[in-house]
Amino acid sequence: MIEMKTLLNSIPQVGTVEWISIRPNRRGEIVVLDEVNVSVENGLEGDHYSNYSKKRQVTLIQKEHLSVVGSILGEDAIDPKLTRRNIVVKGINLISLKKQQFQIGEVILEGTGECHPCSRMEENFGAGGYNAMRGHGGLTAKVIQGGIIKNGDEVKLMLK
Repeated sequence: MIEMKTLLNSIPQVGTVEWISIRPNRRGEIVVLDEVNVSVENGLEGDHYSNYSKKRQVTLIQKEHLSVVGSILGEDAIDPKLTRRNIVVKGINLISLKKQQFQIGEVILEGTGECHPCSRMEENFGAGGYNAMRGHGGLTAKVIQGGIIKNGDEVKLMLK
């Protein structure tokens, strides 16, 4: 029998960054980028969460969940801008990176918790948007090592 600790620390899948954005102003327009500078002190350069909370310096969501939420809302998929997350990744289960250190390109992040939806989801998606996002909101993370994150970068668990 495999111990739970072993299972939790074994994530052989490697994901890929599909989309990057920042929000320069609270409730402001999303700026889509090909790459972003990331620092331990400020998180994503230019994002309004720069000095907000070290536990929420970066928000990530799975591309696969965009289709799930879209399906719940009667759409094919949803525009990642509407989720107001910073990074969309595919090919790895983000929730498995909660309380784990993981690498994206040059950057090392640590999953700090689930990124729960807020009332803004109801505004962005219409009636039922908040509940459609529940369980599919992604992950919050803090920066352990800065650098650059680019579209196409690998997302992988840091080996201990």
